Amino acid sequence: MKDNINKIDKDLLNEVSNLENIGKGAYNIRKNGEGIERKVTENVKIITKTDKPGIDIYVKDNTKLEFIHIPVIITQSGLNDLVYNDFYIGKNANVIIIAGCGIHNDHHKDSQHDGIHRFFLEEGAKVKYIEKHYGEGKGDGKRILNPVTEVYLKTGSIMEMESNQIKGVDSTIRETKGELQNNTNFVVSEKIMTHGEQFAKTIFDVKLNGENASTHVISRSVATDNSKQEFVSKIYGNAKSFAHSECDAIIKDSAKVIATPEITANNVEANLIHEAAIGKIAGEQLIKLMTLGLSEKEAEEEIIKGFLK
Repeated sequence: MKDNINKIDKDLLNEVSNLENIGKGAYNIRKNGEGIERKVTENVKIITKTDKPGIDIYVKDNTKLEFIHIPVIITQSGLNDLVYNDFYIGKNANVIIIAGCGIHNDHHKDSQHDGIHRFFLEEGAKVKYIEKHYGEGKGDGKRILNPVTEVYLKTGSIMEMESNQIKGVDSTIRETKGELQNNTNFVVSEKIMTHGEQFAKTIFDVKLNGENASTHVISRSVATDNSKQEFVSKIYGNAKSFAHSECDAIIKDSAKVIATPEITANNVEANLIHEAAIGKIAGEQLIKLMTLGLSEKEAEEEIIKGFLK
């Protein structure tokens, strides 16, 4: 890493992107609204956009198991950062993309990052996309993250997305959209924890347009104190297809969780399922751990850790 990466930067990068692994493959690091470091490879090209902030990432056909890191960090209080990143994944390519944003805010102004990521997968391509969000700092300025992910899958392609909100994010609206053609699969796993007065809203909007297209959406969340969460899942079966959406949430204190399923079958052979479960930690779970010598607080922490694992 270059000299313009200080200790706070390194700590943020380690939280959202595993600092030791960034150098393995292509990467682009964005800090306080500007790209500060980049590496490309023979199979992965990263080009700065000329019409708006952001980058275009091109992956060659038949690329196998390469890593691409595109972390964003913000340490400037009061900054409102907006970025557009487009990924073009070639035929039969197989890559792992690690993204995410870490915000350090020690002052009174709000810091915000809105990342709009679009993925265009050619036939037979496969992507595993890992996105982590994290906030820290002593200031009372808010840490705001609003990610938008758009996924366009051509015949036979697969996208697996893992989205984790680690802690410290005061407000987030997370939108994930997908349009799937024949024999495609889109799997989404989301984990969120909120506390204090934090707010988190998730919106999934997936269109199963092709025959044998499928999606599996899993959201697990924990809401504590006075925090509030909303989960909206919209799935449209426009052809012979399959979808399974599930929202599981643990609620504590005066927190509030709302889950809204919307499943629309526009084809007689669309098989769409939605499940939701919201509730407090079961008493028998607490008792079982407390008999092993844990305090009630320690038992709760262990249950939550296992739930979000």
